[in-house]
Amino acid sequence: MAPSPPTGIETLNTLPLPSFRDRLFPYDSTLNYTHEGVSTPLILDLQTSSTISPSQIEACFALIASTSSEDYKDSSIGWSRAKKMKEMRLPDLRYILLKDKGREDGVESESVGGFLSFMLTYEDGHEVVYCYEVHLSSTLQGKGVGKRLMQMMEEVGRRSGVEKAMLTSFKANKLALMFYEKLGYEEDECSPRARKLRNGIVKEPDYVILSKRLVAKVKKPEVKDIKPSSEKNKKCKAG
Repeated sequence: MAPSPPTGIETLNTLPLPSFRDRLFPYDSTLNYTHEGVSTPLILDLQTSSTISPSQIEACFALIASTSSEDYKDSSIGWSRAKKMKEMRLPDLRYILLKDKGREDGVESESVGGFLSFMLTYEDGHEVVYCYEVHLSSTLQGKGVGKRLMQMMEEVGRRSGVEKAMLTSFKANKLALMFYEKLGYEEDECSPRARKLRNGIVKEPDYVILSKRLVAKVKKPEVKDIKPSSEKNKKCKAG
């Protein structure tokens, strides 16, 4: 018998990690990328904010710091290790980790070369999958790996039945905005708009909220008042 369809993101967020993976994450444990004609496998690992190890969360934080800390510092949000680490431990947050096998002092080890964190949640009353972070080490950038991670997150959203995928990006990060645009993301209706202050100065927000529809909008049929004609009544009676 086929498994029953998911019933709401609250139910999905309570699933144990193995059940969540079986129902919503249909991917093998490896992801291959090609560089200079050589195919290299990466270990693909799905974790939650409670199952990810301390060393892995530190590695993820280090990637955020190396790729985005300057954007945070230049923004109205500011850069705070404590605030970011607190956010990274939000209960319903999940991580897609990319790990590379190596050797350190003769012992086999795994290092985090990239990750994407996401959450099934609500935004303005809509069920969405929200991308919190996506970061890659310099060796993995520009090789299609980020696109693959985004596609994985979107597939989780589709299998969950949510309406759209969403994310927040700094406006100053032009490369990131171009990347998301190529994937089909557009400015969302809930993204903050410029506002005019009392002194007449227009204040532009330094970030934008983007979204991509995953489930087609169902157009509700128009309901019109139909007044039966006498001719129609005659036909009904005759039938």
